[in-house]
This record gives sequence, structure tokens and C-alpha cells, in this order.
Amino acid sequence: MITPQDAFSPSYARARVRFLEGAAAAGMSISSHNHPLPGRDGETLAMDVALDGGPDAERLLIVSSACHGAEGYCGSGVQVFAAHDAEWREHARAAGVAVLYIHALNPHGFSWVRRVTHENVDLNRNFQDFSQPLPVNRAYADLHDLLLPREWPPGPENEAAIHAYIQTHGLARYQAAVSQGQHAFADGLFFGGTAPTWSNVTLRQVLRRHGQRARRLAWIDLHTGLGESGVGERICACRDEAVALQRARAWWGGGGQTPVTSIYDGSSTSALLTGLMWCAAYEECPQAEYTGIAMEYGTVPITEVINALRGDHWLHQHPEAPAELRAAIQARMLAAFYVDTDAWKAQIVVQARQALFQAVDGLTAPA
Repeated sequence: MITPQDAFSPSYARARVRFLEGAAAAGMSISSHNHPLPGRDGETLAMDVALDGGPDAERLLIVSSACHGAEGYCGSGVQVFAAHDAEWREHARAAGVAVLYIHALNPHGFSWVRRVTHENVDLNRNFQDFSQPLPVNRAYADLHDLLLPREWPPGPENEAAIHAYIQTHGLARYQAAVSQGQHAFADGLFFGGTAPTWSNVTLRQVLRRHGQRARRLAWIDLHTGLGESGVGERICACRDEAVALQRARAWWGGGGQTPVTSIYDGSSTSALLTGLMWCAAYEECPQAEYTGIAMEYGTVPITEVINALRGDHWLHQHPEAPAELRAAIQARMLAAFYVDTDAWKAQIVVQARQALFQAVDGLTAPA
């Protein structure tokens, strides 16, 4: 057993080593899918996969991290702790549940402390049917130039314009306009892409390899950046179906102690989104009854998260920015998605561990 604090890492490279060492020590079956580009420090990037349990298990739990790269600092810590948690592993094993850890869905963003992939795509908006017309986000189009001004930090006129938009439309509408995803501005925020990304294609390969024998499939996808600092919101990650939401709430609701929210009924801190990653579970593992949540841990207020993302995208557009400004923008990005305190890390692990046990109990409950 390790402490919660010891499970978290100061870089992608270190997080990867800790994850692979923990999975190997636990005797898990490991496979790695190397990314085509190097990391920020020249390191190899990969989507690493570790299976704890039998490959033919009918009940499978997926635990994934770094869908949004920089959020992997949190998600990786949960996975590393779980690999060292003998009580948790025995609980899953005794129930006949195999656990598939997918470490660093977006390793490029994790390494470079960006939320997006190397294609500048938000992976959790990229699972669209690209043979059909893509969703249009007209509200984002109205904001794009304001969100990414010519200079950074923004001048007073820009700040006043953003403030006026929020005053007129409300903070929730501002968050939705910015974050729900868009496919028209390739250099913009929350860009969903115009084709499947490397991470999209690779994840589908993983699901086909490991998930097509499961009869019941659960998924906990680990995120940060929304809600009260340190609090993990369980957001239903299923289709807009009453039976799926009911099942997710029965599994993870804790009798009302750990409520499960939904983007469809307005109960979640997240806006209504499209192109979500878990759609791949239905498409690649159609034989399985699927139930999932996004575990969303709060860090800083949403306006600060959006401003950190604005700075990050501005920096991506301006590689000539001076070193001091670059460092400040990157530090702000990290702080927006990872709170580097012992107390926050302990909160993360306790809540994740609870959700893991709940998932196993749900998978083994009568259908």
C-alpha cells in the first residue's frame, strides 16, 4: 500500500513509470500503444493499458485517465493508488470483475500540460459520426475572437466585453457556449475536430480487444476542472435513456449520499455536450450492457478554468511568446486542473475508491 500523496506525480513521464511499475508488481497484463510524437521532455508517449483479471471475464470495469491531457495528473494518481490497493483488488477479483486501466488516453496533452490532443482537439467532443453534418455552435462563433485576443493577458476592453456577455447571458450560458464543443474553429477552444484523432482510433482498438467478450461493462472516466474543489461529481456517462440513468444512480448513488447527475436534465455542472468519448462503448462493445460515469473533481472556479484554457490556446497560437509569459500560462493551466496539496489528493483517492467499490457491486448486482 502507498499513501494517496505518493500515488500522484509531478510529470507525465514520472506518472507513466509509476503506473507501469504498479501494474507490473500487481501481475497485470500490460500493453502499450505508442504515440507518434515525443513528449515535452523528449520522452516516449503512450496510451498504456493494464488488465487486472481474466481476459474472458463477463464483467469488466474500465478506469481511464487523461482524456483531457492535463487532467491526467489527477486520474493517474487514482490509477496508481488502485494498483497498490490490495483490498480493492481482492474485492474485484472475488466478485469476478476484471478491471481495465487505460492510462493516458491523451498522453500528448498530459505531457505538454494541455487539455487537447496534438491535433488541438478536445477528445471528449471528437466521437462524432464524421460522415454526417457536424453540430454547429453559433454561440461559440460569437465569442471566438473575444476568447482569443491578439495579446495576452487580455486588455481591459476584452475583459469588459467578456464580463458584459456574462452579465447579459449568465455564467451558465457563457460556460455552455464555450465548452459544449465546436467544429468550425480549428485553433479555438473545445474544438471537436473534423476527423477521428489518434486517441479516438487507438481507444477503439483497446475496446475491441478487451471489451467484446464482456456481458456487463462499466466505465469510470476521471476528470477535473468543474465544481467545488476536491469534490467528485458523478456524472452519468450514458445515452439519454431513463433506464441507463436509473442504473447509474442505483450503482453509484449511495442511497443519495453520492448522487449521480446528468447533462440531459440540467443537474450536472457540465453543459450539454456531444461527441462524447463513452459513445465508443456502445459502438465497439454492442453486446454489453453498458453503464458509466465521469468522475469530475473540482479545482478552481469555472471562470478561472476558462481563462487558463484561453491562455493556453493563445500560447499555442503564439510560440514566439517570451519564456516568462509561457511559464506563467503553463503554471496557470496546471493549477486549473490539478491542486497540488496533500488534502486535495486524499479527497480524490477516497472518493475514487468508493466509486470503484460501487462499480463492482453494481456489476455483480442482479440485472
